[in-house]
Amino acid sequence: MQVLTVITGVSGSGKSTLIKKIVYPQVKRILEGAQSNTENDLVYISKKESIKNVEFVDQNPIGKSSRSNPVTYVKAFDEIRTLFADQALSKLRGYKPSHFSFNVEGGRCDVCEGEGLVTIAMQFMADLQLVCENCNGKRYKSEILEVHFKSKSISDILNLTVDEAIVLFSSESSTTCKRIVDKLKPLQEVGLGYLGLGQSSSTLSGGEAQRIKLASFLSLADHNNNQTLFIFDEPTTGLHFHDINKLLDAFYALLKKGHSILVIEHNIDIIKCADYIIDLGPEGGEDGGNIVFAGLPEQLILEKRSYTGQYLKHKL
Repeated sequence: MQVLTVITGVSGSGKSTLIKKIVYPQVKRILEGAQSNTENDLVYISKKESIKNVEFVDQNPIGKSSRSNPVTYVKAFDEIRTLFADQALSKLRGYKPSHFSFNVEGGRCDVCEGEGLVTIAMQFMADLQLVCENCNGKRYKSEILEVHFKSKSISDILNLTVDEAIVLFSSESSTTCKRIVDKLKPLQEVGLGYLGLGQSSSTLSGGEAQRIKLASFLSLADHNNNQTLFIFDEPTTGLHFHDINKLLDAFYALLKKGHSILVIEHNIDIIKCADYIIDLGPEGGEDGGNIVFAGLPEQLILEKRSYTGQYLKHKL
């Protein structure tokens, strides 16, 4: 397929309802083996082999634990822990990659259990979170922090931004460093180079979480032969226009790998790049929920009932 389809329309016109409650669940059910011609189905896949998977890339947090962060989500932390375990001091002391994890016992701080923070329960107020006095917020035992790569401890690495980490690991030619860079690059490509590697998932916006998920898909090589329909819900929310171009580049990378994209969007720069547009409306609420237009962007500007078409005229 390799098609970028954009769902447009004013707020309240039914875009999210169409995608979340109809298209996504029905496509998922069909791909899992159910028949697609039941009387309640509004979705029909003419060539099932053209789509093998469907992924709804929502804005929910990337992890339930506060220890979840960008570097663990894209699997780069596995390689970083291996790199630290390969250092001379680690080999001398018998440290394994698990010693550099803050999710299991061994090298993590025993007091905060790798959180870097301790929670103080308050009886009549919200709980307080304070920096762990045992590790000073570094998450690890002092002896683990004595192991360095390029003069940096594992805690120092987690405090780097994605951009800084790529520069650091690119300066080494080892296979492990190359794998780390390969896993971090997609984060940079979707405009998240400013994020800290160890930044807690609880501090990320919905849009950032969504783009981290996109980055994780870009880093998976096995998607090349596994055509997937990716569904996004307003991924440009809060993005600077330079980062919108990076998001488009990420979309094109998915399309180039043979996937298709369905995106709910208000941003005109994304809409004008669509291969196909479905415009809902014409208004919101009770006056919404109708297909005002379905076709090419160049044709949408001729539809007088479409508010999207009126704004799109200035971009085409």
